[in-house]
Amino acid sequence: MSRSPFSRRPVAAGAAAALVLSLFALVPTATAAPQRHTSAAGDCALPGRTGWTDEGHNTDYTQFQRPIGAKHVLMLFVDFPDAQASGSTTPYYRQLAPAANWMKRDSYGRARLDITPLRRWIRMPQASTSYGFQRGISFQQHELYVRQAVEAAEPYIDFSGYDMLYIVPAKSASAISFSPTYLYDPTTNGIVANGKRVKWAVTFGQDMWHWGFKVADHETSHTFGLPDLYAFTGTDYHRFVGGWDLMGNIAGAAPQHFGWERWKFGWMDDNQVACLNSSGSRTIRLTAVESPGGTKIAVIRTGETTAYVAESRRAVGADDKACSTGVLVYKVDSSTQTGDGPIQVVDGNSHATPPKGCTPLDMAALHRGQSFDDPATGVRISVERSNALQDEISITKR
Repeated sequence: MSRSPFSRRPVAAGAAAALVLSLFALVPTATAAPQRHTSAAGDCALPGRTGWTDEGHNTDYTQFQRPIGAKHVLMLFVDFPDAQASGSTTPYYRQLAPAANWMKRDSYGRARLDITPLRRWIRMPQASTSYGFQRGISFQQHELYVRQAVEAAEPYIDFSGYDMLYIVPAKSASAISFSPTYLYDPTTNGIVANGKRVKWAVTFGQDMWHWGFKVADHETSHTFGLPDLYAFTGTDYHRFVGGWDLMGNIAGAAPQHFGWERWKFGWMDDNQVACLNSSGSRTIRLTAVESPGGTKIAVIRTGETTAYVAESRRAVGADDKACSTGVLVYKVDSSTQTGDGPIQVVDGNSHATPPKGCTPLDMAALHRGQSFDDPATGVRISVERSNALQDEISITKR
């Protein structure tokens, strides 16, 4: 079955506010194997229905890599006949290397990027303008780019010990503009180096100098099966989640992964999830997702592929610039395609005036005494008490 070769990205309206967001190649996928849940929390795990990246729990770990343990990443530095490098590879490595510590903290230590740079420039055989990045790269063009980088580097490195590649272009290669993620097609022969299939690669572009190291965490999360949470259409590309998750706005004020995604990844356990999948009420003490331990999310299932999720967010760790703190409520639909809003944050403070650097949706966290009601599903979420790192909430489904 053929698929669109890539997800579209919005075009920047101005250099100062450039929003060149990630895209990744799409190829046919195998049938997803269900993730096992052994507790009552599993009653709130939603099945994916898109056949590709989505917020469902049945990620196909033939197509995607498991987000648990060390991921051995080989970083290659490439230049081109028409865009040759000058100087050391060290500044390029330093720009992206902090992604490793960021992911380790974001995953509560359950996932780690072990990044090894090949400290030399590798010359690509074609001009930088020949790969089609500036026109919207196809899967075939993208695979050719990865293949040629691998072939050029093979004399200098053994690929067999690595899980994925980071391919970094010289600054002079302006035609390599953005950072798509390569996901292999298991139905083809693909790329093989030192007897091992090259399954996953992030091919960075010049946008890495705008986004910084978190672009590596965003793109690597695609290899784990996550969709994009920004909008592919319209003028407000961040209307779904604002700056609450780096799968939306990489440069957002509170970019750590939603608790729902951490559960999907296996970064939190089922006993850290409070599930309400039928009529009733519960009172739950949530511990901020930015810190380890405690109950992390409350899930109210509303349909086969839909649920509301509540989690506690604080301005600590990677979220230290959060524009609002408290209980964040969002809707998950695991049947919604990437770029169409598979997660949508509930704006609990629509009348708040955001401070400089924040958007209205960044103010969405609910405070003590505030509630969210959805009459259509009979869901009510109320914030009863709060302290430095916890919120006590009541959840009801009629």
